[in-house]
Amino acid sequence: MLPPLTPADEKLLLRFADPESTAVDDNLSAKALSALLDNAEFHGVLPIMLRKLRERGDVHLPDDPALQLKLSGLRDQATIATGQSMLLQYHGDRIMKGLAAEGIPARIVKGPVFARKLYRNISDRPFTDIDILVEPGNLARANQVIAASGFELGSDEAESYQLQEFKWLEKGNSSLLIELHGDLVHDTGMRRRLSLGFRELGTIDGGAKDTPAALLTIAIVHAAGGHKFHRLQLCVDVLQGVRALGSPESETRLLEAARTTGIELELAIVLDVTGRLFGEARALELAGRIKPDLSIRLAGRLITTNTLLRVNSREKIGSRLRRDAFRWIQRLAKARAVPGKV
Repeated sequence: MLPPLTPADEKLLLRFADPESTAVDDNLSAKALSALLDNAEFHGVLPIMLRKLRERGDVHLPDDPALQLKLSGLRDQATIATGQSMLLQYHGDRIMKGLAAEGIPARIVKGPVFARKLYRNISDRPFTDIDILVEPGNLARANQVIAASGFELGSDEAESYQLQEFKWLEKGNSSLLIELHGDLVHDTGMRRRLSLGFRELGTIDGGAKDTPAALLTIAIVHAAGGHKFHRLQLCVDVLQGVRALGSPESETRLLEAARTTGIELELAIVLDVTGRLFGEARALELAGRIKPDLSIRLAGRLITTNTLLRVNSREKIGSRLRRDAFRWIQRLAKARAVPGKV
C-alpha cells in the first residue's frame, strides 16, 4: 500500500505528473516529498517528477539524509530504465526490418512512439516492452520472424492466438519483452463491440502514419481496453494526445475513429476523467461531444478521479470494484452498428 496523500498532496502529484506544467515550487517536508515519490513511482510518472526536481535544483530539497539517499537510488533506476528503453528500441527496429524483409506490414505502437511523438522530453516516457501490431492473418509469420531474431515465446500459444497477443522474451536477457498483437483489444468479451487493429489504424491515419488522432485512439484503448485505469501514466498519455490534436480536422478524425472502431464509450470516459484530473478543458469538451447513453452514464459514475488516484491506497478495494464494474459495462454494452452491415 502506498503512503497516504492528503487532497493537497494529490494535487501536487498531478502537477508533478503533467509533463507541461511548471515545476512545483512548494517547500515540501521530507516526509511529504518521500510519499509523493512513492506514489509517482507506482503511477509510472516518476521520470517526470525527477526531471522537475532536477530543474528546480537540489538546493531547494529538504536537508534530510534518508531522502537524499532515496532520491539518489531513484535517479540511478531512472538512468537504467532509459538504457533499457534504448535497448528495447534497438531490438524493435531489428525485428521491424526482419518483418519488412518478409513482406509483413507492421507498426510499432505505444511506448516508443508515444515518447517520440507526444512528449517534449523523451525520457519522461520510458517503456518496458515493444508492442508490434500486424494483421491477424500475419501473426504466424510474424512470430517466426521474432523467433528467428533470438526471442522465445513466453506465453501460451493457444491462449495467445485467442487474445491476439504474443509475449516474446529475449533468450539472453528475459527482461527484454516484445509483444506481438493482432488487435490492441485483447478481452474477447469486449472485442465483439470494439476493435483496434492494423487496418483500423491505417484508416484513421488516412495515408499518413502516427497521426495525432491515431495516437490518441491508441492511448484511449490502452487506458480503458488493455488496462483498467491502474495508474496515472495511462491518462498522461491521453493528456498529451489531446494536446497533440492540432486542428479541428484532427478532432473530427478522432471522433470518427471512435465511431468506426466502437470505442465511443471508452473515449467519453477516458477523456472525461483525464480532463478532470488535469484540468484540461479540451479533453472535457471532446468527451462531451459523445452522446451519453446508459453505459456512458453508468461508467461515468464509476470512473472518477479518486478511482485512479487511490488505486493502491486504503481505498484500493473500492477502486478495484469500480474498475471491475466498468469492465463488465464494457463487455455488456451494446455492440456498435457497423456501416454497411444489417
